Amino acid sequence: MKITVEKHVTAPIGNVWSAYTTPADIMQWNAASDDWHTTAATVDLREGGAFSSRMEAKDGSFGFDFAGTYTKIVPQRLIEYDFGDRKAQVEFLPDADGVTVRVAFDAESEHPVEKQREGWQAILDNFARHVEGKKT
Repeated sequence: MKITVEKHVTAPIGNVWSAYTTPADIMQWNAASDDWHTTAATVDLREGGAFSSRMEAKDGSFGFDFAGTYTKIVPQRLIEYDFGDRKAQVEFLPDADGVTVRVAFDAESEHPVEKQREGWQAILDNFARHVEGKKT
């Protein structure tokens, strides 16, 4: 089952793309709640390139690596990747007021679909706040 979340970001496509693909930025926005953070991120933004984000509870009780391989890159338009046995697609859809970022991903079976949707949406909402708050 695919789950889709999206968020409109009021910023130019160049700023949105850069913040989505730059490790220093990813470490600022990549968390679903205030009690989590990303402590390290790597990006090899090319087809066949790897990425990884180390996500940890701020109290140190739990952490995991969200990692995978890019399968398709269309600069400022599309990122597709595999992570484990799952796939995701990130679309960047510019309009007159900014960019809609749409993420579709394969659900996993451990957590309820709605919880997965809420978590990924929260991360995307953090992303939008991060980009919109940056000085250009």
